[in-house]
Amino acid sequence: MYYKELLSAVAIILTFVAYLPYIRLIIKGTVKPHVFSWVIWGVTTFVVFLAQLKDGGGAGAWPIGVSGVITIFIALLAYIKRADIRITITDWLFFVSAISSLPFWYLTSDPLWAVVILTTVDTFGFGPTLRKVYIQPYSESLLFFGLFAIRNIIAIMALENYSTTTLLFPVVTAAACLLLIAMAVYRRRLFTT
Repeated sequence: MYYKELLSAVAIILTFVAYLPYIRLIIKGTVKPHVFSWVIWGVTTFVVFLAQLKDGGGAGAWPIGVSGVITIFIALLAYIKRADIRITITDWLFFVSAISSLPFWYLTSDPLWAVVILTTVDTFGFGPTLRKVYIQPYSESLLFFGLFAIRNIIAIMALENYSTTTLLFPVVTAAACLLLIAMAVYRRRLFTT
């Protein structure tokens, strides 16, 4: 199992490689993350980490836990820097949908249902950022989301137990990152033509 821990370490390093420049861009004001998205992602990511641990995800869950802590920090930083705090009715719908799903996990006490619900919530968290990137395609770092997708793929390979509980979140999150990248690239091309 040594290689699983090595893969996990690589995924954690990629997490920092992705986040540190992103945090610098937030501080510089180049990237303006949407506060609601990052609050949703931070909470759901950390709770999924706990559910993955409960289901035996082992070393493959560690990058998700590290990511959850850093994501909550980015939400706080986005709020402090007033990055993108414009809140639309659609954003509120995403946020309320996300937050209202959390009590259902507590009631089920089943890691599978926790991950299903929280993956859904996390996917809702992409809503405000997708809307923002559609309107302002240069407002996010594509490198960040690309590294994040790769990190999730490596975290999947590091999992010590493959089940729906341990796989669903990183697979869906990687796919959402790739979708965001594809949309931003498409929208950027429209802006340059």
